[in-house]
Amino acid sequence: MSFAFVSLQGVEKKFPGHHAVRGIDLDIAAGEFIAIMGPSGCGKSTTLRMIAGLDEPSAGEIFIGGKSMRGIPAFQRDTPMVWQSLALFPFLTVAENVAFPLRMKKMGADVRKKRALEWLDRLGLAGMADRHVSQLSGGQRQRVAIARALVTEPSILLLDEPLSALDAHLRVRMQTELARLHRELRITFVYVTHAQSEAFALADRIVVMADGLIQQAGKPQDVYRAPANAFVANFIGTNNLVTGQAKAHDGEFITVEGPLGRFPVKAPQGWPLGTPASFVIAADRVALQPGEAPGAAGIAGTVLGLEFVGSTQTVFIELGDGQEFRVQKQQHEIESLNLAPGQRVNLSWDPQQTWLLPQAT
Repeated sequence: MSFAFVSLQGVEKKFPGHHAVRGIDLDIAAGEFIAIMGPSGCGKSTTLRMIAGLDEPSAGEIFIGGKSMRGIPAFQRDTPMVWQSLALFPFLTVAENVAFPLRMKKMGADVRKKRALEWLDRLGLAGMADRHVSQLSGGQRQRVAIARALVTEPSILLLDEPLSALDAHLRVRMQTELARLHRELRITFVYVTHAQSEAFALADRIVVMADGLIQQAGKPQDVYRAPANAFVANFIGTNNLVTGQAKAHDGEFITVEGPLGRFPVKAPQGWPLGTPASFVIAADRVALQPGEAPGAAGIAGTVLGLEFVGSTQTVFIELGDGQEFRVQKQQHEIESLNLAPGQRVNLSWDPQQTWLLPQAT
């Protein structure tokens, strides 16, 4: 990664009765794989559409390759997009679908065919060039859509929730395919998704949006372990958030006191006492034992239920104030505890593993 290949500067988008994007600044490096995620209606797809030229910003500037995109229509930007719906032409063959962007560029028939077949071969579809889209599986259609987007050999690829229509097995396979293509091509990928697993598996950097604003941008591990605010902490579904007030200093820790009790929390120097303080403890950093009495840095609660996810299990626990806590462990660890709904348990954690949310500004 070198320079900001895509730069959004104070970009806004207003629709009648709706302020979709509220003035965001974002630089995307050449060759970077960036994932924009957030809840429905947060502005992520609108941001992607503005980069593509399908929507014009109401304010601000978008630069691609150092050039302002103001007034430049989508067909002149060379910013192909892979859609959630794929948008393949059912009346064309697979090869004709892939070659279509070259046809729009008025390339000769021989060149179109050669390039289309090369990309189909690259995506494992060489023997399907003469088939129609209706004869393909969901995963094969997805590959055709990607080949069609890349056949022009662009410097950037935009992807709008491209895997959401696939089943779980195909999603994993296509994630592997996208990661391979990015490694080989080293072009800029901008990927919009609401699925955390896709974003964390694929992206060099995560951008979390809410209410038309960027809440946090950073490496996946930083967003996961060190959320910037309560929204990000709650949106990343494996975090537990504890709120209270800063009551005392003790070396590198402060004591946070709230409805759930008093807890030592790692804190930066000079955190003002008597002010609101919220900290995060990730679900995989929480220890769980059957029993009533909490430890020095722990909470007692009641098991609500268990969710099996592959080799891990998530235990959902109701605390005394009605808040729900999550504990995530390997399946064999949970099975050894023989837990059942309604059972009382004790939760504890190492204070070194806590993350104090930055003070609100």
